[in-house]
Amino acid sequence: MSDLLTTTAERAAGGPSVPTFSVLSGQQVQQALTGRERELVALVEATYRLHGAGDSVNPPSYFLRFPDRPDSRIIALPASIGGSVHVDGLKWISSFPDNVRSGLPRASAVLILNDPETGYPFACLESSIISATRTAASAALAADWLSRGRPARPARIGFFGTGLIARYIHTFLAGTGWEFDEIGVHDVSADSAEGFRGYLRPSGAGGQVTVHDSAEGLIRSSDLVVFATVAGKPHVTDPAWFDHNPLVLHVSLRDLAPEVLLGAANFVDDVEHCLKADTSPHLVEQLTGDRDFLNGTLNDVLQGRAAPPTDRPVVFSPFGLGVLDLAVGKYVYDEVSRAGSLRLIDDFFHDLRRYG
Repeated sequence: MSDLLTTTAERAAGGPSVPTFSVLSGQQVQQALTGRERELVALVEATYRLHGAGDSVNPPSYFLRFPDRPDSRIIALPASIGGSVHVDGLKWISSFPDNVRSGLPRASAVLILNDPETGYPFACLESSIISATRTAASAALAADWLSRGRPARPARIGFFGTGLIARYIHTFLAGTGWEFDEIGVHDVSADSAEGFRGYLRPSGAGGQVTVHDSAEGLIRSSDLVVFATVAGKPHVTDPAWFDHNPLVLHVSLRDLAPEVLLGAANFVDDVEHCLKADTSPHLVEQLTGDRDFLNGTLNDVLQGRAAPPTDRPVVFSPFGLGVLDLAVGKYVYDEVSRAGSLRLIDDFFHDLRRYG
């Protein structure tokens, strides 16, 4: 708590402490996170375990939608996490797909961290990088644990969707020891697919890189499939494409038709959060009227309460929890604070005297 407060003459006189407020730029966030993939995956695992143990508050996300811009949205993810992280906060993230046409990334975000003792916000962080990082760390964690019972670790990976999230997932897989003999790439935009292949070359990615013209070709030739698209409704409908029982990281949540999920073993990050907002798992629930198609959560696997089968496709559908953003954001804040690089906004809070 003391590192969040400014000592003033008022405090010396017995008055209240004055909270500080910092703004952390995207560059600072990037510097704090780069090259720490193993550490961040361990942090995300610890956060899942805290959440599973009930040491968190993670209300439903709130979707701000626009009648005149139906493809766009801004989402509020409030959360609170205990343990050694011990912070409250809110991620405010927008998704405007048309940005890509003008060369801007689809998503932008900020993260507000609040002091759990006073409720005062003490930092605002650029959060598109934090969001991508927690998503990629979660995917890498799931790929590790959900592949442990297989005869061999997947050696052929396919990326369906080739934007920022796909790049971060590849970075986190490579940074946590994954090696691939083949890397497949598919995107509805040929330019995006070629751009991702261009990223893979200097990244040091091993294995042959192939751009697939069809989704079916990509899926059938991959043992590990990563969906990282902006799809608003299912577009992969044929369960036969998954007859070779791949591990599927269904990160974008709305790619797979209910028929595909009903032929697979299904794991989510949080049942209540994932089965809403017309995600693919939510569509299955609406179709069947129950949740029997779910095999458990990732935390169930971490705790040994559930195990993925080897005779069916295994699909991980993570909704994305605000507690993960908080954990990674607090990690960044602590790293920048230790380096003495916090940018304090003087006099951000005004009129702190209760009676003026």
